Amino acid sequence: MKKTLFIMALATGLNATAQMNSIKYPQTRKDNTTDTYFGTQVPDPYRWLEDDRSPETAAWVKAENEVTNAYLAQIPFRDVIKKRLEELWNYERISAPFTEGAYTYYYKNNGLQNQSILYRKGKDGKEEVFLDPNGFSKDGTTSLSSVRFNKKGNLVAYMISEGGSDWGKIIIIDAATKKQLGAIENVKFSGIAWKGNDGFYYSTYDKPEGSLLSAKTDQHKLYFHKLGTPQKEDTVIFGNDQKNRYVSGYLTEDERYLIISAANSTYGNKLYVKDLSIADGKIVTIVDNYDSSSQVLDNKGATLYISTDYKAPNNRLVIVDAVAPQQSNWKDLIAETDNVLSVTDGGGYLFAFYMKDAVSQVKQLDYNGKLVREITLPGLGTASGFGGKKSEKTLYYSFTNYTTPGNIYAFDPKTGKSVVYQKPKVGFNSEDYTSEQVFYTSKDGTKIPMIITYKKGLKRDGKNPTILYGYGGFNVSLTPAFSIANAVWLENGGIYAVPNLRGGGEYGRKWHDAGTKMQKQNVFDDFIAAAEYLIKNNYTSSSYLAIRGGSNGGLLVGACMTQRPELFKVALPAVGVMDMLRYHKFTAGAGWAYDYGTADDNKEMFEYLKGYSPVQSLKKGVHYPATLVTTGDHDDRVVPAHSFKFAATLQECQAGNAPVLIRIETNAGHGAGKSTAQTIAEQADIQAFTLYNMNSPLTPKGRTKPNK
Repeated sequence: MKKTLFIMALATGLNATAQMNSIKYPQTRKDNTTDTYFGTQVPDPYRWLEDDRSPETAAWVKAENEVTNAYLAQIPFRDVIKKRLEELWNYERISAPFTEGAYTYYYKNNGLQNQSILYRKGKDGKEEVFLDPNGFSKDGTTSLSSVRFNKKGNLVAYMISEGGSDWGKIIIIDAATKKQLGAIENVKFSGIAWKGNDGFYYSTYDKPEGSLLSAKTDQHKLYFHKLGTPQKEDTVIFGNDQKNRYVSGYLTEDERYLIISAANSTYGNKLYVKDLSIADGKIVTIVDNYDSSSQVLDNKGATLYISTDYKAPNNRLVIVDAVAPQQSNWKDLIAETDNVLSVTDGGGYLFAFYMKDAVSQVKQLDYNGKLVREITLPGLGTASGFGGKKSEKTLYYSFTNYTTPGNIYAFDPKTGKSVVYQKPKVGFNSEDYTSEQVFYTSKDGTKIPMIITYKKGLKRDGKNPTILYGYGGFNVSLTPAFSIANAVWLENGGIYAVPNLRGGGEYGRKWHDAGTKMQKQNVFDDFIAAAEYLIKNNYTSSSYLAIRGGSNGGLLVGACMTQRPELFKVALPAVGVMDMLRYHKFTAGAGWAYDYGTADDNKEMFEYLKGYSPVQSLKKGVHYPATLVTTGDHDDRVVPAHSFKFAATLQECQAGNAPVLIRIETNAGHGAGKSTAQTIAEQADIQAFTLYNMNSPLTPKGRTKPNK
């Protein structure tokens, strides 16, 4: 059976190019829609695909999915990959425990459950299901996005998301009886902050006119919901008098201070504090501009602990009296260093996380900033956790890297002793694989770090199937983390390479800013240079190189495949920002302007955006890589119209035989809350498509064998 499968796979792989010629794409209607920017006319013939409520758009989605599904179904080793994904995915996962009231809570997934279940144990040690999101919908696409208890642990508010939408619902229940006490509808980009037993703070927008999935949302407000009253009576605490796209409210652990953050973009925020111990206390301004990013970490009495990059591009922790909390009064507690700092608190201590070349280092300090100890981590990788209430006697943290599944450790903050709390039993032998970090030179001479992961003994002959993954934006840092999907790719002889591009947060604000607005091309140059490094050093070649990224990373893939189409064999843009001239006109897209700028800013910004915007950069007669675009029909973060228009334009422009397909997941959004079944199916399709178009079919042992 295995031999037969191998022969079929080999033959199909060798003849993949011939079969590509038989693809018949849906006829996508073009119209005469044209926009004029600063005297320049820009046609937008597929504008009609932006209407997510149109029957014509729905018919186009159905037709494209049928073509894609038919193509993927012919790949004989797709089911082999899917089966292996299911085998590796099928292991028990248990979260770190946390105590609320009389119960200890934890999340658990038996392996292939679509959503993890929240369990609890009382003093009798008996386990019971507290919340099971698998029962929220028949197909497992309704997820539990957050759960918040009040201080006593007797009340719970949890938020659910349907079909991956950013819009959700908050449900309030009694923790002991699980009896529902109320609900808040149409909530988006919100935390939940309880104030005693009275109620909680949450954030949302006014429900937009038109499509809930694509209509613009740009005035966020902070509300207080009083328990037992209807939602229509909820009080606006902040956001009526001044317009901000993102507003959040949270309380210090002692519930004395309400902290309010207000922002118009994904970077930079104003900051406010209100002393709730004072009757009719006023909201006091801490930071009155958007030029820096700051958040209150904690308080000790009237002293506020603030994490900030104000006058510190790599971040610092400052203290200030809440009576006069303005920036001029801030004093360093943890000064800025050469490495990016983030801080959390738990067990009565502070934990300073430093990122050195995308790898974690952790130090424990007291509330006076005195070093208690450096935490010895299991190796080079990513550590997270150590957070908790001041009263906690045991804290938990996780550690992972590209070859090590996330282990959870129990940590005693008094002694500094760590013990393994939970080690996942994954059927993947980490010892067979290795990661190496290299530094390569980008176009302008900047040194860029990249971690390359592969099976030990790999032969550098230029024929190794390779996925180059990137993001490069929004101050997001790509740090080492284990992935079942990547494990299967590695098992099949693949290389997985991740460069830390400019635009990310790996080296602080300067690194981020170097990949924004009129410097965005730096990000693409960094990614292209990573590909050239892999090829020059014989890890792979253009015939075996795929580029992959999602969201801002989807833009990265779209821009690089249009600028250097000959460099890549396969392109895998997911939920990407593909129309840079119109991204700010949908949902919360205008909030991305710090990174991108907008086409409405000025002529120079318009021309710069148009110069790399994937939709506008495609040209007829060019041989583009084999492309599988992926998106979700409920994506209200980066609306699927970006991917629709890009796919339609690419199908029109493609000169070669390489396929151009779009896979549109139903009842799925930007990624969060996607069911396990959806995730496995998507990952299998992506890997099968990639190997098939590299003519690298699976061998009977489940590894790839490049054709000669």
